Amino acid sequence: METNKNTFMWVIIGVLFLAVLFLTFKVASLTGNAVAEKTSSGRIDTTGWTDNEKMNYEMHGTIPARIQGASSASSGIGMVGGC
Repeated sequence: METNKNTFMWVIIGVLFLAVLFLTFKVASLTGNAVAEKTSSGRIDTTGWTDNEKMNYEMHGTIPARIQGASSASSGIGMVGGC
């Protein structure tokens, strides 16, 4: 009975370790991608954006899909602040 508990515990620890490892690499790959062009101050350059796009960025933190590309638009990584 004790060996079943130990085996189960090590399986859970292994699964959690693999999940943390996977998420660490996923976050590292996301931070390496430039979502939109930034100025030297680190702020996103909003020249050429419509008033509605600027308002959505300022109020909700969303970057327009045409700026960030079609692949990341559906995944939701364009959120800056998030709610």
